[in-house]
Amino acid sequence: MEPYVTHYEIMPIPPVDAQTRYFEAGRISIGVEYRLLNDAIAARHVEDDAPDMDGVTGLEDCGVSLHVLATHDDGERLEHLRFDCFDEEPHYHYVDWKGQSNDMVRIDPIADGDPLTWALDRIRTRLPQMLRRAGAGEVTPHIDSTAIEAILPRVSEAAYRARYEHDDQATLRGALGEGTS
Repeated sequence: MEPYVTHYEIMPIPPVDAQTRYFEAGRISIGVEYRLLNDAIAARHVEDDAPDMDGVTGLEDCGVSLHVLATHDDGERLEHLRFDCFDEEPHYHYVDWKGQSNDMVRIDPIADGDPLTWALDRIRTRLPQMLRRAGAGEVTPHIDSTAIEAILPRVSEAAYRARYEHDDQATLRGALGEGTS
């Protein structure tokens, strides 16, 4: 495995649907969520015996996440890509549902520029290839690139709005399962 990729034998923390705005483009959905990640949030979502998380502490990051979901032939909608455009350690995930694992790949803001701009461009230009890498190649023939292109301005607007207009306390309550009211 590449040195910039970390493989986890667990699934990533799921989106908080109440805090995620979804945009539909045929069988592809893109969710925009502002996220916080800390030890308490990770502990709530990761089993105590998860081998990949042993010794992982000191988590403290936040930022916009872009969730790329695909609806499969059987009607099941699954997240296959996630771009965590975090302030401290931006990265993205290839989510493998068959293997119940995920690969986290770091984004280098020096080489790649703004992680959010970079992620939106990857969705626009590399979505089929990235979905194949995530193990979801069967959905790539059903990607409607015109529909993706049509929603990207709204996804981009929602993402930048989330970056600059978020409520950390509401986000924290939602991530901890305490509701958002």
